[in-house]
Amino acid sequence: MSTPVDDPLARERSHLAASRAALRAMREDVEALDISDVSANWVNAQVLARQIEERVKALADLSDTPLFFGRLDYLHAPGSDRAEGADGERFYIGRRHVHDQDGDPMVIDWRAPVSQPFYRASKKDPMDIALRRRFGYTRGDITAYEDEHLSDPGEAARTSKLLQQEIERPRVGPMRDIVATIQPEQDEIVRSGLSGTVCVQGGPGTGKTAVGLHRVAYLLYAHRERLARTGTLVIGPNRSFLHYIEQVLPALGELTVQQATVEDLVAHVEIRGTDDATAAVVKGDARMARVLRRALYSHVTPPTEPVVVVRGSRRWRVPAYELADIVGELLDRDIRYGAAREALPQRIAHAVLVQMERSGEAPDDRVQDAVARNSAVKAAVKAIWPPVDPAKLVLRLLSDAEFLATHAEGILDADDQKAILWAKPARSVKSARWSTADAVLIDEATDLVQRTHSLGHVVLDEAQDLSPMQYRAVGRRCTTGSATVLGDLAQGTTPWATRSWQEALTHLGKQDAVIEELTAGFRVPTDVITYASRLLPHIAPGLTPVVSIRENPGHFEVRQVSGTDDVVAACRESLRHEGSTGLIAADARVPELAAALTAAGIPYLGPGEETTEDTRLTLVPASLAKGLEYDYVVLDEPSAVVDGEPDERTGLRRLYVALTRAVSGLTVTHAAPLPEQLG
Repeated sequence: MSTPVDDPLARERSHLAASRAALRAMREDVEALDISDVSANWVNAQVLARQIEERVKALADLSDTPLFFGRLDYLHAPGSDRAEGADGERFYIGRRHVHDQDGDPMVIDWRAPVSQPFYRASKKDPMDIALRRRFGYTRGDITAYEDEHLSDPGEAARTSKLLQQEIERPRVGPMRDIVATIQPEQDEIVRSGLSGTVCVQGGPGTGKTAVGLHRVAYLLYAHRERLARTGTLVIGPNRSFLHYIEQVLPALGELTVQQATVEDLVAHVEIRGTDDATAAVVKGDARMARVLRRALYSHVTPPTEPVVVVRGSRRWRVPAYELADIVGELLDRDIRYGAAREALPQRIAHAVLVQMERSGEAPDDRVQDAVARNSAVKAAVKAIWPPVDPAKLVLRLLSDAEFLATHAEGILDADDQKAILWAKPARSVKSARWSTADAVLIDEATDLVQRTHSLGHVVLDEAQDLSPMQYRAVGRRCTTGSATVLGDLAQGTTPWATRSWQEALTHLGKQDAVIEELTAGFRVPTDVITYASRLLPHIAPGLTPVVSIRENPGHFEVRQVSGTDDVVAACRESLRHEGSTGLIAADARVPELAAALTAAGIPYLGPGEETTEDTRLTLVPASLAKGLEYDYVVLDEPSAVVDGEPDERTGLRRLYVALTRAVSGLTVTHAAPLPEQLG
């Protein structure tokens, strides 16, 4: 069936159908690969089979996901000298590269250099683009298009309706990618180089999480071979958050990125205990790193006796002063405790070999290794530089007041020491009721003993809630790599929340990072973000408020209610709209609201569970709301959210988070008076 020449929409649909067929053919080609003759052994065969399997997954055609979302018509061929009359080219921009059987591109990966003008070209700087076309989709089928003639001086710049519709499209299920809506300021961050660390301060709805994930996708595209060797990791605040974002990178064809929480990184012991706020703040303070170092190296004992090595009829004596020089040199080199301990027997053996050579012998490396394994040398090493178990070291610090006082002198005062000492000392590492902060201390001690493996790139989201010691734990995972740090100082809801990004980056070991600020709000409607911003002077003075670019002001209402039945009624109203609804409440009120929803026959999910067309309501404790988003939010009892935290500022920050989870509408319900800071 031929496509009408004068029907642009039909032509674009035809190109979409041809592109899908080409992608299917690419997938079939990979599936048909015969590796029986190219794999030398079973291990190679398994590795190759796994790579092919991942490639097949990466070429999946997701029926509800547009294969391409834009088109660029260049005035001249990209890379040409733009000579008069040079032919321009047309490129369809999509989530992955698709080529036909001749190898000619049908869809260009959004990360390719030739795609960049789709995000950055403007009437002021058209970047050699004659036309930029955006496509509107309904369940994977093209239903509309919108053109911008960037090089036409007679056409005025205007806001894209399709762009607004895509931003405001209802959300059901996990977080989705934003490749069709990346803005110029976001694109600059996404395409920043691998060698540098970037810190993004972004208020609610500015897209900082999406920017971080898309930066990972871009870096994997631009530096795939290097990152395949070194690894990439996304760190989120909790499992619910990670589950929410886990489909973004696979939708972009990236399947190799690992995800974890900070707790996962430092899981050296089982967490069975908790700290009060005072103890957690002290344990999370960077000063603890100095205490741990002192405590660890206190195990090194200056030698007072010589080492006598017997080989055959000869006795070789290394005097105590020479041993002291060797130990002093290893300490001065500031290498890991474990590495220095491994080097010590070789240094002693070398001193013996020097004596052998002076006496006319000609020992080789095998002799040195044999001397290093000599029982006298082993005994000396054990006495001078004994092995130390990191968990046992931390156990002793937290259990032994005298040991802690000795190594915390001049670092922690008496109150600090009292705060972190266990009232009832544990008998062993296994029986101890370790807290999350304790696990971070063990991780620090472990790194002092043996270097932590470094990755090529780490994304750290919701970073404002990390303690200095947690920053150090993350920094150890990217000492030779780079990082993308994402957060909002106004949303810090821990007693140790970050006060400034420069301070945080110093703890991370990335003092030279570039700090970017996103202030344009794409997710939160104007009326909602304006209301929530009333809290900013009280929770983050001086921080730039988010300005919503949404043309639709969204639904916003503050409603006084008499009980939970009215809250349930508000949920019913929100569920009449298309998309997801989140009922956010103070943690202590969740059981009561859960019972009310059940009694009313309204099915609901917990945070992190995937919404469906049949179950679109999620009941969210305020403590887990961070990073999540819903089309409509019903916020129950703001004062209870504030009162649920140990201090007012933290409570107001928690409330700020809860107020800014809505994409299309927010209903605030309250029986108690609202916090006075909301005016």
